[in-house]
Amino acid sequence: MLVDFTSLPPRDAYAWMSGTILPRPIAWVSTVSAEGRTNLAPFSFFQGVTANPPVLMFVPVNNRDGRKKDTLRNIEETKEFVVNLVPYALAAPMNDTAASLPHGESEFEKFGIAQAPSSQVRPPRVAAAPVSFECALHAIFPVGEGAMAASVVFGRILALHASESVLGPDGRPEAGKLDLIGRLGGSDYARTTERFSLGRPG
Repeated sequence: MLVDFTSLPPRDAYAWMSGTILPRPIAWVSTVSAEGRTNLAPFSFFQGVTANPPVLMFVPVNNRDGRKKDTLRNIEETKEFVVNLVPYALAAPMNDTAASLPHGESEFEKFGIAQAPSSQVRPPRVAAAPVSFECALHAIFPVGEGAMAASVVFGRILALHASESVLGPDGRPEAGKLDLIGRLGGSDYARTTERFSLGRPG
């Protein structure tokens, strides 16, 4: 089967990409507007980029009417955000925050998600997240225009919060203890409960 992306409608392109590029880690991004209103939303186009300097990226896609999502608007205003990782135990509240709320309404408050203060940025962290990255905006690169177009957001990591419960004897996080989930196609998710190891060649 050959799929010609040059003539594919955006929604079909998204379906093919999200159904084959997987599992995708989830960035549960908390932001604050210039007026101080909190926002929390999940994004599955997310990855670490480089360690020197330490940078991660995630991609907010425009709403179906072409408007920017609150997360992107807040980052443009304040230049700060927090990426919270999502374990299996937080899958349901993470999914709740994907709902479309009126501009300025807080997902933290709407869905009763506890927050904790960050150390170097204004947006709060998700208190129960096993790991949270405090980030300063590095750059935003718009890709496309209108509905389903997107912006690639790069954030420089300023600080990381890790729960003691996910650390191993060496003081580093253990995948089994993190128990993170990944996005698959449609409404499906994966859980990092099955793992295998391969030694790197010399």
